[in-house]
Amino acid sequence: MPSRSLIVLPDDAAKPILDAIAGAKKSLRIKMFVFSDPALLDAVIAAHGRGVRTQVMLNPERRSGEEDNEVTRKKLAKAGVTVKDSNPAVDLTHEKSMVVDDATAFVKSLNWATKNLTETRDYAVVTDHKHEVAEIVECFEADWERGKFSPGAEARLIWCPINGRDRIAEFIDGAKHTLFVQNERYQDAVILERLVRAAERGVKVHVMARPPHSLKKEKLVEGVGGLRILDDVGIKIHKLKGLKLHGKMLLADGVVAIVGSINLAPGSFDSRRELAIEVRDDDVVDRLHQIARRDWENSHPLDLSDEGLLADLEDREEGAAEALAIPGGKKKKKSKGKKDKGKKIKKAARKTGAKKAAKKKKKAKKK
Repeated sequence: MPSRSLIVLPDDAAKPILDAIAGAKKSLRIKMFVFSDPALLDAVIAAHGRGVRTQVMLNPERRSGEEDNEVTRKKLAKAGVTVKDSNPAVDLTHEKSMVVDDATAFVKSLNWATKNLTETRDYAVVTDHKHEVAEIVECFEADWERGKFSPGAEARLIWCPINGRDRIAEFIDGAKHTLFVQNERYQDAVILERLVRAAERGVKVHVMARPPHSLKKEKLVEGVGGLRILDDVGIKIHKLKGLKLHGKMLLADGVVAIVGSINLAPGSFDSRRELAIEVRDDDVVDRLHQIARRDWENSHPLDLSDEGLLADLEDREEGAAEALAIPGGKKKKKSKGKKDKGKKIKKAARKTGAKKAAKKKKKAKKK
Protein backbone atom coordinates (compact mmCIF):
# COMPACT_ATOMS: atom_id res chain seq x y z
CA MET A 1 0.00 0.00 0.00
CA PRO A 2 1.40 3.47 -0.92
CA SER A 3 2.67 5.53 1.98
CA ARG A 4 4.33 8.78 2.98
CA SER A 5 6.68 9.49 5.86
CA LEU A 6 8.35 12.53 7.40
CA ILE A 7 11.96 13.43 8.10
CA VAL A 8 12.57 16.27 10.56
CA LEU A 9 15.92 18.01 10.79
CA PRO A 10 18.04 18.16 12.80
CA ASP A 11 16.15 15.58 14.92
CA ASP A 12 16.49 12.69 12.46
CA ALA A 13 19.92 13.67 11.08
CA ALA A 14 21.05 12.50 7.64
CA LYS A 15 20.54 8.77 8.33
CA PRO A 16 17.21 8.28 6.46
CA ILE A 17 18.66 9.96 3.36
CA LEU A 18 21.94 8.04 3.57
CA ASP A 19 20.05 4.77 4.05
CA ALA A 20 17.94 5.45 0.96
CA ILE A 21 21.03 6.16 -1.16
CA ALA A 22 22.75 3.04 0.18
CA GLY A 23 19.65 1.00 -0.67
CA ALA A 24 19.39 2.20 -4.28
CA LYS A 25 19.67 -0.68 -6.75
CA LYS A 26 18.93 0.78 -10.19
CA SER A 27 18.86 4.57 -10.29
CA LEU A 28 19.27 7.84 -8.41
CA ARG A 29 17.97 11.19 -9.63
CA ILE A 30 19.09 14.11 -7.48
CA LYS A 31 18.16 17.76 -8.00
CA MET A 32 19.71 20.15 -5.50
CA PHE A 33 20.17 23.86 -4.84
CA VAL A 34 23.24 23.37 -2.62
CA PHE A 35 25.12 20.06 -2.37
CA SER A 36 28.22 20.17 -0.15
CA ASP A 37 27.86 17.66 2.70
CA PRO A 38 30.81 15.20 2.58
CA ALA A 39 28.88 12.15 3.84
CA LEU A 40 26.12 12.57 1.25
CA LEU A 41 28.69 13.17 -1.47
CA ASP A 42 30.55 9.98 -0.55
CA ALA A 43 27.26 8.02 -0.50
CA VAL A 44 26.30 9.21 -3.99
CA ILE A 45 29.76 8.38 -5.38
CA ALA A 46 29.57 4.93 -3.73
CA ALA A 47 26.16 4.30 -5.33
CA HIS A 48 27.61 5.12 -8.74
CA GLY A 49 30.55 2.84 -7.97
CA ARG A 50 28.31 -0.17 -7.40
CA GLY A 51 26.53 0.33 -10.72
CA VAL A 52 23.54 2.50 -9.81
CA ARG A 53 22.67 4.87 -12.68
CA THR A 54 23.25 8.21 -10.97
CA GLN A 55 22.20 11.60 -12.35
CA VAL A 56 22.83 14.79 -10.37
CA MET A 57 21.42 18.19 -11.34
CA LEU A 58 22.83 21.22 -9.51
CA ASN A 59 21.90 24.87 -9.45
CA PRO A 60 24.88 26.61 -11.11
CA GLU A 61 24.93 29.76 -8.97
CA ARG A 62 22.95 31.97 -6.60
CA ARG A 63 21.55 35.36 -7.59
CA SER A 64 24.71 36.89 -6.11
CA GLY A 65 26.84 34.85 -8.51
CA GLU A 66 28.16 32.64 -5.70
CA GLU A 67 28.88 29.10 -6.91
CA ASP A 68 28.11 26.82 -3.95
CA ASN A 69 28.37 23.59 -5.92
CA GLU A 70 31.61 23.93 -7.88
CA VAL A 71 33.71 21.74 -5.57
CA THR A 72 31.02 19.04 -5.45
CA ARG A 73 30.58 19.17 -9.22
CA LYS A 74 34.29 18.52 -9.76
CA LYS A 75 34.36 15.63 -7.29
CA LEU A 76 31.31 13.99 -8.87
CA ALA A 77 32.70 14.39 -12.39
CA LYS A 78 36.07 12.98 -11.32
CA ALA A 79 34.29 9.92 -9.91
CA GLY A 80 32.43 9.44 -13.20
CA VAL A 81 29.00 10.57 -11.94
CA THR A 82 26.89 12.29 -14.59
CA VAL A 83 26.27 15.84 -13.39
CA LYS A 84 24.57 18.78 -15.12
CA ASP A 85 23.59 22.35 -14.38
CA SER A 86 19.88 22.81 -13.79
CA ASN A 87 17.59 24.01 -16.58
CA PRO A 88 18.41 27.59 -17.69
CA ALA A 89 14.75 28.05 -18.67
CA VAL A 90 14.14 29.09 -15.04
CA ASP A 91 16.12 31.82 -13.29
CA LEU A 92 17.21 29.50 -10.51
CA THR A 93 16.54 25.92 -9.38
CA HIS A 94 15.66 25.90 -5.70
CA GLU A 95 13.96 22.48 -5.77
CA LYS A 96 15.46 19.85 -3.46
CA SER A 97 14.44 16.36 -4.49
CA MET A 98 15.66 12.81 -4.90
CA VAL A 99 14.10 9.79 -6.62
CA VAL A 100 15.37 6.30 -5.81
CA ASP A 101 14.81 3.44 -8.30
CA ASP A 102 11.85 5.35 -9.83
CA ALA A 103 9.89 4.08 -6.82
CA THR A 104 10.49 6.45 -3.88
CA ALA A 105 10.75 10.23 -3.93
CA PHE A 106 12.00 12.76 -1.39
CA VAL A 107 10.47 16.27 -1.40
CA LYS A 108 12.59 18.50 0.80
CA SER A 109 13.10 21.95 2.24
CA LEU A 110 16.72 21.16 3.12
CA ASN A 111 19.83 21.61 1.05
CA TRP A 112 22.43 18.87 1.16
CA ALA A 113 24.67 21.08 3.25
CA THR A 114 25.97 20.02 6.66
CA LYS A 115 24.35 22.98 8.43
CA ASN A 116 20.91 21.96 7.09
CA LEU A 117 21.39 18.52 8.62
CA THR A 118 22.63 19.75 12.00
CA GLU A 119 21.69 23.38 12.69
CA THR A 120 18.43 24.29 10.95
CA ARG A 121 14.78 23.35 11.25
CA ASP A 122 14.08 21.55 7.99
CA TYR A 123 11.77 18.87 6.61
CA ALA A 124 11.47 16.17 3.96
CA VAL A 125 8.44 14.12 2.94
CA VAL A 126 9.17 10.67 1.52
CA THR A 127 6.53 9.26 -0.82
CA ASP A 128 6.13 6.08 -2.81
CA HIS A 129 2.79 7.12 -4.30
CA LYS A 130 3.13 6.15 -7.93
CA HIS A 131 1.74 9.32 -9.51
CA GLU A 132 3.73 11.64 -7.25
CA VAL A 133 6.99 9.84 -7.97
CA ALA A 134 6.22 9.82 -11.70
CA GLU A 135 5.57 13.58 -11.67
CA ILE A 136 8.97 14.29 -10.07
CA VAL A 137 10.69 12.00 -12.57
CA GLU A 138 8.88 13.75 -15.44
CA CYS A 139 10.09 17.16 -14.27
CA PHE A 140 13.62 15.87 -13.73
CA GLU A 141 13.78 14.45 -17.26
CA ALA A 142 12.34 17.64 -18.76
CA ASP A 143 14.93 19.78 -16.96
CA TRP A 144 17.74 17.33 -17.75
CA GLU A 145 16.92 17.39 -21.47
CA ARG A 146 16.13 21.16 -21.43
CA GLY A 147 12.52 20.45 -22.35
CA LYS A 148 9.25 21.93 -21.13
CA PHE A 149 7.53 20.58 -18.03
CA SER A 150 3.74 20.90 -18.04
CA PRO A 151 1.98 18.66 -15.51
CA GLY A 152 -1.39 20.23 -16.37
CA ALA A 153 -4.37 21.06 -14.20
CA GLU A 154 -4.35 17.59 -12.67
CA ALA A 155 -0.88 18.01 -11.13
CA ARG A 156 -0.73 16.25 -7.78
CA LEU A 157 2.31 18.16 -6.53
CA ILE A 158 2.94 21.87 -6.07
CA TRP A 159 5.31 23.34 -8.64
CA CYS A 160 6.79 26.73 -9.33
CA PRO A 161 6.56 28.59 -11.59
CA ILE A 162 3.40 26.58 -12.48
CA ASN A 163 0.74 26.27 -9.75
CA GLY A 164 2.57 27.22 -6.54
CA ARG A 165 0.91 30.52 -5.68
CA ASP A 166 -2.60 29.23 -6.49
CA ARG A 167 -2.22 26.03 -4.47
CA ILE A 168 -0.78 27.75 -1.38
CA ALA A 169 -3.40 30.53 -1.52
CA GLU A 170 -6.13 27.88 -1.79
CA PHE A 171 -4.60 26.00 1.15
CA ILE A 172 -4.66 29.09 3.38
CA ASP A 173 -8.23 29.86 2.31
CA GLY A 174 -9.26 26.38 3.46
CA ALA A 175 -8.02 26.81 7.04
CA LYS A 176 -10.88 27.03 9.53
CA HIS A 177 -9.39 27.09 13.03
CA THR A 178 -5.58 27.14 13.17
CA LEU A 179 -2.71 27.79 10.78
CA PHE A 180 0.97 27.29 11.55
CA VAL A 181 3.36 28.77 8.98
CA GLN A 182 7.14 28.38 9.00
CA ASN A 183 9.01 30.22 6.25
CA GLU A 184 12.03 32.43 5.71
CA ARG A 185 10.23 35.06 3.65
CA TYR A 186 6.83 36.74 3.75
CA GLN A 187 6.94 38.96 0.68
CA ASP A 188 4.29 37.86 -1.81
CA ALA A 189 1.27 40.22 -1.85
CA VAL A 190 -1.27 37.51 -2.70
CA ILE A 191 -0.13 35.21 0.12
CA LEU A 192 0.03 38.10 2.62
CA GLU A 193 -3.54 39.02 1.69
CA ARG A 194 -4.69 35.43 2.23
CA LEU A 195 -3.03 35.29 5.67
CA VAL A 196 -4.67 38.58 6.63
CA ARG A 197 -8.08 37.28 5.50
CA ALA A 198 -7.55 34.07 7.47
CA ALA A 199 -6.89 36.08 10.63
CA GLU A 200 -9.92 38.29 9.98
CA ARG A 201 -12.25 35.29 9.72
CA GLY A 202 -11.05 34.03 13.10
CA VAL A 203 -8.29 31.57 12.20
CA LYS A 204 -5.50 31.56 14.81
CA VAL A 205 -2.47 32.19 12.63
CA HIS A 206 0.98 31.41 14.05
CA VAL A 207 3.82 32.72 11.90
CA MET A 208 7.42 31.64 12.43
CA ALA A 209 9.97 33.81 10.66
CA ARG A 210 13.64 34.68 10.69
CA PRO A 211 14.78 38.01 12.19
CA PRO A 212 15.04 40.98 9.77
CA HIS A 213 18.84 41.11 9.88
CA SER A 214 18.93 37.69 8.16
CA LEU A 215 17.24 39.13 5.05
CA LYS A 216 19.38 40.10 2.09
CA LYS A 217 19.74 43.88 1.85
CA GLU A 218 17.81 44.16 -1.42
CA LYS A 219 14.90 42.21 0.12
CA LEU A 220 14.84 44.03 3.47
CA VAL A 221 12.09 46.54 2.68
CA GLU A 222 9.56 44.06 1.29
CA GLY A 223 10.51 41.40 3.84
CA VAL A 224 10.04 43.64 6.87
CA GLY A 225 7.01 45.27 5.24
CA GLY A 226 5.32 41.89 4.83
CA LEU A 227 5.91 40.91 8.45
CA ARG A 228 4.65 44.30 9.70
CA ILE A 229 1.43 43.95 7.68
CA LEU A 230 0.78 40.63 9.43
CA ASP A 231 1.73 42.12 12.79
CA ASP A 232 -0.62 45.08 12.26
CA VAL A 233 -3.66 42.77 11.99
CA GLY A 234 -2.75 40.91 15.18
CA ILE A 235 -1.06 37.84 13.72
CA LYS A 236 1.52 36.44 16.15
CA ILE A 237 5.03 36.39 14.66
CA HIS A 238 7.82 34.52 16.44
CA LYS A 239 11.45 33.61 15.84
CA LEU A 240 12.87 30.23 16.77
CA LYS A 241 15.33 29.82 19.63
CA GLY A 242 18.37 27.58 19.34
CA LEU A 243 17.83 26.60 15.71
CA LYS A 244 17.85 28.60 12.50
CA LEU A 245 14.60 28.42 10.58
CA HIS A 246 15.04 27.16 7.02
CA GLY A 247 12.01 24.87 6.61
CA LYS A 248 9.01 25.83 4.51
CA MET A 249 5.90 24.36 6.08
CA LEU A 250 2.20 25.19 6.41
CA LEU A 251 -0.13 23.22 8.70
CA ALA A 252 -3.90 23.82 8.74
CA ASP A 253 -6.27 22.69 11.48
CA GLY A 254 -3.92 19.87 12.45
CA VAL A 255 -5.13 17.76 9.52
CA VAL A 256 -3.34 18.86 6.35
CA ALA A 257 0.12 20.25 5.60
CA ILE A 258 2.40 21.49 2.83
CA VAL A 259 6.16 20.84 2.91
CA GLY A 260 8.73 21.79 0.29
CA SER A 261 11.21 24.35 -1.00
CA ILE A 262 8.90 27.32 -1.67
CA ASN A 263 9.58 30.65 0.02
CA LEU A 264 6.56 32.95 0.18
CA ALA A 265 8.10 35.45 -2.23
CA PRO A 266 7.29 36.54 -5.82
CA GLY A 267 10.60 35.26 -7.18
CA SER A 268 9.93 31.77 -5.85
CA PHE A 269 6.45 31.62 -7.36
CA ASP A 270 7.19 33.27 -10.70
CA SER A 271 10.69 32.43 -11.88
CA ARG A 272 12.26 29.59 -9.89
CA ARG A 273 11.94 25.83 -10.07
CA GLU A 274 10.38 24.89 -6.74
CA LEU A 275 8.59 21.79 -5.43
CA ALA A 276 6.27 21.09 -2.50
CA ILE A 277 3.83 18.38 -1.51
CA GLU A 278 0.47 18.48 0.27
CA VAL A 279 -0.10 15.68 2.78
CA ARG A 280 -3.00 14.42 4.88
CA ASP A 281 -1.42 11.23 6.23
CA ASP A 282 -2.13 11.01 9.96
CA ASP A 283 1.40 10.01 10.98
CA VAL A 284 3.02 12.79 8.98
CA VAL A 285 0.57 15.52 10.00
CA ASP A 286 0.54 14.50 13.66
CA ARG A 287 4.31 14.72 13.86
CA LEU A 288 4.35 18.07 12.05
CA HIS A 289 1.77 19.31 14.56
CA GLN A 290 3.95 18.20 17.47
CA ILE A 291 7.02 19.88 15.98
CA ALA A 292 5.12 23.08 15.16
CA ARG A 293 3.78 23.36 18.72
CA ARG A 294 7.16 22.52 20.25
CA ASP A 295 8.87 25.10 18.06
CA TRP A 296 6.26 27.69 19.00
CA GLU A 297 6.85 27.02 22.70
CA ASN A 298 10.60 27.26 22.08
CA SER A 299 10.41 30.67 20.40
CA HIS A 300 9.82 34.28 21.33
CA PRO A 301 7.90 37.15 19.71
CA LEU A 302 9.65 39.10 16.98
CA ASP A 303 9.77 42.78 17.92
CA LEU A 304 8.72 44.65 14.76
CA SER A 305 8.41 48.06 16.39
CA ASP A 306 10.73 50.82 15.19
CA GLU A 307 12.86 50.34 18.29
CA GLY A 308 12.93 46.58 17.88
CA LEU A 309 13.97 46.80 14.23
CA LEU A 310 16.71 49.33 15.00
CA ALA A 311 18.08 47.05 17.72
CA ASP A 312 17.98 44.00 15.42
CA LEU A 313 19.59 45.75 12.47
CA GLU A 314 22.17 47.78 14.42
CA ASP A 315 25.71 47.25 13.11
CA ARG A 316 24.39 44.69 10.60
CA GLU A 317 22.76 46.60 7.75
CA GLU A 318 24.07 50.06 6.96
CA GLY A 319 21.31 52.41 5.87
CA ALA A 320 18.57 49.99 6.95
CA ALA A 321 16.74 52.54 9.11
CA GLU A 322 16.58 55.04 6.26
CA ALA A 323 15.45 52.34 3.80
CA LEU A 324 12.63 51.36 6.18
CA ALA A 325 11.76 55.03 6.85
CA ILE A 326 12.16 54.57 10.59
CA PRO A 327 12.04 57.94 12.42
CA GLY A 328 15.25 58.65 14.33
CA GLY A 329 17.18 56.13 12.29
CA LYS A 330 20.00 58.61 11.71
CA LYS A 331 20.71 59.22 15.39
CA LYS A 332 23.50 56.68 15.38
CA LYS A 333 25.34 58.60 12.68
CA LYS A 334 25.08 61.81 14.70
CA SER A 335 26.45 60.18 17.81
CA LYS A 336 29.28 58.75 15.75
CA GLY A 337 30.01 62.30 14.57
CA LYS A 338 30.08 63.54 18.15
CA LYS A 339 32.41 60.73 19.06
CA ASP A 340 34.76 61.64 16.22
CA LYS A 341 34.61 65.29 17.25
CA GLY A 342 35.49 64.31 20.81
CA LYS A 343 38.50 62.37 19.58
CA LYS A 344 39.70 65.43 17.63
CA ILE A 345 39.38 67.67 20.71
CA LYS A 346 41.37 65.21 22.83
CA LYS A 347 44.03 64.95 20.15
CA ALA A 348 44.29 68.76 19.92
CA ALA A 349 44.51 68.99 23.71
CA ARG A 350 47.37 66.49 23.74
CA LYS A 351 49.20 68.51 21.08
CA THR A 352 48.65 71.77 23.02
CA GLY A 353 49.92 70.13 26.22
CA ALA A 354 52.98 68.85 24.42
CA LYS A 355 53.73 72.33 23.05
CA LYS A 356 53.42 73.93 26.51
CA ALA A 357 55.74 71.31 28.01
CA ALA A 358 58.32 71.98 25.28
CA LYS A 359 58.23 75.73 25.97
CA LYS A 360 58.76 75.20 29.71
CA LYS A 361 61.70 72.93 28.99
CA LYS A 362 63.26 75.55 26.67
CA LYS A 363 62.90 78.28 29.31
CA ALA A 364 64.51 76.08 31.94
CA LYS A 365 67.54 75.53 29.70
CA LYS A 366 68.02 79.29 29.17
CA LYS A 367 68.05 79.87 32.92
